[in-house]
Amino acid sequence: MNKKPIILVTNDDGILAPGIRTLIHIMNSLGDVYVVAPNKSKSGVGHAITMNSILYCDSVKIDNGNQKEWECSGTPVDCVKLAIHNILPKKPDICVSGINHGSNSSINIMYSGTVSAGIEAGIEGIPSVSFSLLDFDWNADFEPSIKYVCKIVKKILYNTISDKIITLNVNIPKLEKDKIKGIKICRQSESKWKESFDKRYTPKGRVYYWLVGDFVNFDQGMDTDEWALNNGYISIVPIQFDFTNYSILNILKSWNLVLFYLLCLNI
Repeated sequence: MNKKPIILVTNDDGILAPGIRTLIHIMNSLGDVYVVAPNKSKSGVGHAITMNSILYCDSVKIDNGNQKEWECSGTPVDCVKLAIHNILPKKPDICVSGINHGSNSSINIMYSGTVSAGIEAGIEGIPSVSFSLLDFDWNADFEPSIKYVCKIVKKILYNTISDKIITLNVNIPKLEKDKIKGIKICRQSESKWKESFDKRYTPKGRVYYWLVGDFVNFDQGMDTDEWALNNGYISIVPIQFDFTNYSILNILKSWNLVLFYLLCLNI
């Protein structure tokens, strides 16, 4: 109990992003911190990994903290894999990802490199949490988040949540400290992006495309992450990497019986 927990910190905005620098500062008060993060922004890469190109990971010294840091040419998931298998002296006690610049609530979980880093740690049996602030500004104010980030990480470190591997997805509204009402444990809101590609032209006339879209929330439930965030609360959604839709398993099993019967008739 006297040993400091080993904390792995990563993100998808890049190792120099103010969000991860804030997170590193917070984690230094809680344990022995190792940082393995992308050398540039890898937002929106989801659970991508590097397979067909060279992967670099170099030790760096960015500030005067006690943490040990590496910048990686790969994705957030690459960072977690390298950290666990090649860099850290032992498996970390927790992986903390973020603080992301911008929302990772609802359907955004599917695209987020920040959340995917946490999921990858969960696959390796490591408790993990991903933090996001609903402010895309590079100079976003992370100070109101500090108290809550610290409290949540402590809870994970010193409490067993479940025997099943899960990761927590935490989103923080863009509010002043005294305007945040508290924390809500939520489910993921049902939503999607209504997207299109804006066709544009370079000065030399070459066609290129720019992804644009609007967020559409279909879910009006008061137990969702979107409701919590829109009403001044921090949302926590426990997520898993088992994509099985258990509610329709029996329906599909009945399909198998019908298909087997039809195949037998054709013999």
